[in-house]
Amino acid sequence: MSDASARLAALRAKHDGVQTTPVESNGAPEEDPTKVWHKTACVLCSNNCGIEVRLDGRKITRVRGDKAHPASKGYTCEKALRIDYYQNGRDRLTTPLRRRDDGTFEEVSWEVAIAEVAERLGDIRDSVGGDKILYYGGGGQGNHFPGAYARSVLQTLGVKYRSNALAQEKTGMFWAQGKMFGRQNLGAVGDFEHTDCAVFIGKNPWQSHGFPETRNELNKIRNDDERKLVVMDPRVSETAAMADHHLRVRPGTDAWALAALLAIMVSEGLTDERFLAEHCTGWDELRELLASTDIADCARKCGIEESDLRAAARTMGNARSMSTEEDLGVEMAPHSTLNSWLQRLLYLVTGNFAKAGGMNLPLRLAPMCGHSGEGEVDPVTGNAMLSGLVACAAIPDCIDTDHPNRFRAMIVESANPLHTLPDSKRFREAFAKLECLVVIDVAMTETARAADYVLPACSQYEKPEATFFAGEMPANYFQVRHPILDPLGDSLPEAEIHSRLVAAMGGSAASTPALADAAQQSRQSFIEALGEASAADPDVGAKLPVVLYDTLGPTLGDMAPAAVMFGSAMQASIRYPDEVRAAGIEGDGVELASNLFDRLVNSPSGMIYSVSEYEQTWDRIAHPDGKIHLLIEELVDEFESLHDEEPAVGHNRFPFVLSAGERRSSTANDVIRDPEWRKKDKSGSLRINPDDATALGVVDGDRIRITSKRGEAEAPAEVTDTVMAGHVTLPHGFGTEYPDEAGEHKIHGVAVNELTAIEDRDPLSLTPHHKHVRVALEPAAR
Repeated sequence: MSDASARLAALRAKHDGVQTTPVESNGAPEEDPTKVWHKTACVLCSNNCGIEVRLDGRKITRVRGDKAHPASKGYTCEKALRIDYYQNGRDRLTTPLRRRDDGTFEEVSWEVAIAEVAERLGDIRDSVGGDKILYYGGGGQGNHFPGAYARSVLQTLGVKYRSNALAQEKTGMFWAQGKMFGRQNLGAVGDFEHTDCAVFIGKNPWQSHGFPETRNELNKIRNDDERKLVVMDPRVSETAAMADHHLRVRPGTDAWALAALLAIMVSEGLTDERFLAEHCTGWDELRELLASTDIADCARKCGIEESDLRAAARTMGNARSMSTEEDLGVEMAPHSTLNSWLQRLLYLVTGNFAKAGGMNLPLRLAPMCGHSGEGEVDPVTGNAMLSGLVACAAIPDCIDTDHPNRFRAMIVESANPLHTLPDSKRFREAFAKLECLVVIDVAMTETARAADYVLPACSQYEKPEATFFAGEMPANYFQVRHPILDPLGDSLPEAEIHSRLVAAMGGSAASTPALADAAQQSRQSFIEALGEASAADPDVGAKLPVVLYDTLGPTLGDMAPAAVMFGSAMQASIRYPDEVRAAGIEGDGVELASNLFDRLVNSPSGMIYSVSEYEQTWDRIAHPDGKIHLLIEELVDEFESLHDEEPAVGHNRFPFVLSAGERRSSTANDVIRDPEWRKKDKSGSLRINPDDATALGVVDGDRIRITSKRGEAEAPAEVTDTVMAGHVTLPHGFGTEYPDEAGEHKIHGVAVNELTAIEDRDPLSLTPHHKHVRVALEPAAR
């Protein structure tokens, strides 16, 4: 049996029960397989709460929180209860597909698909260079292994450029924290469990979550008179409705509200001068900058009473501890990167850093993003590549051009850019110019329909999987999920797909057979052989994920794709061995790494892998002086321009501001494509203020035509005072094409990126203004 066949046999073998919890009856294990609880995690948001599920054949019939999960501890929201709609969607891919000349697809074998993809991409590499191939994606809300394994293919092809959804959402924030802490992948996280004051800027954690047991923690804060909740949001969201201070900011004016809060802190002596003097640089210049702010004028511009701003600033400044989190409400709006800087200043000028209940820098098994140096730009437009990523809004111009460095081909993995990135029409036009588009995914997405080759991946419940979102202090956790179902059809885990592509391209490390033999002998033999091979064979380090899968993987049975975690375990044992041992992992050096790896792979509910003190946050500052650099010179001019700038409060042609992509109880990004999973709001309503509805002559359920400068759509009205006059919202996750029971494909709801414009974006990060889209409204058919 070949290595590949052996791996597939292990993946499809009956599981040995380590990931299941039998339900006992009269003291004996229940024999009925439909009564067995299987441990896994929810994949619908970045919290990845631990869950247990029951199965009837391939159907997930029941879901409950996993009390053994070290972070969620049995907590889950209502969305996890519907994950069967993801697992058993009708548009699941089961076999490789190749596009015919007429645009239709035909099924091909894996052997043919791998050989042809390797040849097509290899020809582009050999003719114009691997740097003309762009890799997009690599994982979503629940799966980050694909991005790790793709590294081996990219090294083989000589691919230099990558991008993913972070490059349209978070790179401005990453850049700002890099300026302040020394590296863009150093992000402070809130200790909401212990904080006295929780502050959310452009975020509704009741729906978007973002920290363990989110709703439980919010309720604890609300019910404790000694703890306070501050929310800045134009909507009366679920979280805002609970707040002690709801700063109902006018859409798009967050920068003025944040500037006013900081200026109030300076003027009223709410800053921690000792902290700022001991641990920060640039405070003298920043204090002067903030002190020059016209608080009353900022209050007028943002639409919040000055007295309300002062009350909120005092609550934050006088709190014993404060934790805060921003989200897309301010990151995908005007002054995006400036907002991220000012949000961080809220907790820094008040000294809420490196302390219980404050903001801390956690230890991670792998960074959430890269770090880009000064002057790092994409090869065509010259736009900044923050965190090492090509800005999403720059991608079409990097393809649809005659520039010699244009991207000629793309690999898209676990992502759907033709639906999720700004200005879908512009992306479709650009993607049509690619010489080769390869999509690796679970379902037949909008991007897959445009591909030359579609390679079917296992679902996140049919293979080992994990995410690197977890970032908690003082203890951090990690969960390597075990497969609970066999792969569907001929789908494969991405680890296997990338392993085959590397081999077909002739890129396998020469030492792979010897390493595989050593792994079969013992772990110690493997570690020694890996060290020797890494020193002698550059391909081992360059393509380590696939090397680990091909060598260590066969010893792990159906957990073979988890072999990539051995590299993470090695790094952790080198970077922070004391913190790993504090979590109960024994050993030194490679023994510690091996023990950590074994615990990771054999802890189906997840595990605590590091424990540290809050004060150790200071050890993680990357600036040589060990201090926080408060002043970001590149943003000073933009901050000062707020004084003369008047926020646009109306537009003759497009008088409304649309927040495109609101998180609701009935949305889960694009992870679940089957519209039947929604119990309510199945069409994705347009939320509109009662005064605006009256002026338009519409009532609940009436259809409204929404027109932007890029397109138009229709949605049913939901009349509600949770949005202010002039502001409307549409949910994300709609507008996807999905087959009904008869096989007819229909589009359900509004695809919001048919309305967004790629040129409306932050000048530095190119973050698109999804939360500030100018539109016109008119009644459509009732």
